[in-house]
Amino acid sequence: MADTFRSFDGLREALADADFDRPPAIVCNAHVTGLSVARALKARDVPVIAIDRNEKGVAPYSEAVDFAGRVTYPLDDEAGFREDVEVLAAEIEYEPVAFGCMDEWVHAFSRTEPEGVRLPFADREVIDRVLDKESLYAVAEELGVPYPETYRIAETDPSETGGESGPVGESGDGTRESIPAAEAADRLDFPFVVKPARKRKFEEAVGTNVIEVADEAEFEDVVANAAAEGIRVMAQEKVPVVQGEDCSLASYVPESGEAVSFVGNARVRYPLGFGTSCVVQRADESAAREVEENALAVLDETDYYGISEVEFVYDGDREEYVLLDVNTRPWKWISLPVQAGANLPLAAYSDAVGEESEAQRASEDRAGKPRGYEPDEIRDAQWVYLADYLKLLGSDENFADVLGRNDWLSLASGDFEASDDLTTGVYRPSDPAPAYQLLSTEFGTQEYYCSC
Repeated sequence: MADTFRSFDGLREALADADFDRPPAIVCNAHVTGLSVARALKARDVPVIAIDRNEKGVAPYSEAVDFAGRVTYPLDDEAGFREDVEVLAAEIEYEPVAFGCMDEWVHAFSRTEPEGVRLPFADREVIDRVLDKESLYAVAEELGVPYPETYRIAETDPSETGGESGPVGESGDGTRESIPAAEAADRLDFPFVVKPARKRKFEEAVGTNVIEVADEAEFEDVVANAAAEGIRVMAQEKVPVVQGEDCSLASYVPESGEAVSFVGNARVRYPLGFGTSCVVQRADESAAREVEENALAVLDETDYYGISEVEFVYDGDREEYVLLDVNTRPWKWISLPVQAGANLPLAAYSDAVGEESEAQRASEDRAGKPRGYEPDEIRDAQWVYLADYLKLLGSDENFADVLGRNDWLSLASGDFEASDDLTTGVYRPSDPAPAYQLLSTEFGTQEYYCSC
């Protein structure tokens, strides 16, 4: 466990004195997702360095993290972030492998490409194409992958605001067409949702990555605020989602070779509807087949490689899964595919450092080289984020508990840690300090700036 969350200078000095036997992983930010990545890498005893802009995340206090400390936050000073990371990497004998666990960290790594750091994901141009919903939906349309009815809003185009740049779209197809807000309101039925093309800046400005608008006045207000901030937004139909049927492809796609993948079903969200996942399980076979086929088609068309989550919701009117988003990074419930036999962070790390699989070693007779990652046979498993799930149980009298008695007994006793079919986001008796830190941020005086 990292014995303390260090200042930048303190972290640099600690790394200069450290003795690593292999390339460490740099994980950022250092909250719930970063904790899950660190725990996944510890399956192979990979050294982990957790970095963040403050000490309030849960990951630095985990037994899976070796060192933790502060760096310049990329949204405050991207050049400063690059300089910090390069200084840290220069103190390490091996080139570290970077795992960005929120969009701003992924963007910072891909845009600045710090020297001496391995990036186990596609380059900046590809990531921009995937993360930007305008271009993502254009790709989906070309492939025939279903997505919600969506319109670019002309008042927030870069030509009008001087704000964030974006792909130049073709007009007339209803997706890449830029139209006035009033026209979009005419084409869609209220209520509908407003989404940013790139969500992190929007989240920083308004506190969320999607806003539901009930009437023209609310819509005009959101558009005006987005235009003032130079943020491109889109108006999108409110999909008649069948609650509990959301599915995502969790995968690691290498530059060459077969993907390691798992399809998860977000059975419960908190808050219900547009909230974040708090209970996720392996999707049933028919849903998994449809989601995996469409998701891999999008990733292949964009030439994306690396870890990603491709999100779909089930449209009850269309009776099909529609594409919402792609996260080109680890996400909150990434420990579920790890539990189910697909350790995506370890697969990415092994490729980044050039580890070979047992099959490669056997065929080429290269004894003594590090063992590469080989996925297990995928099995059923369930993940729960107790902090949110307990809030839901305590606040919604109409919600019925989806966990069984044996699940709760396993959680209470800690026996779930030895099982194959149940895992958690933070709470683990064998690694208790992150749960204590989460209690401090959820119910105490500390606050953390990001939910995952």
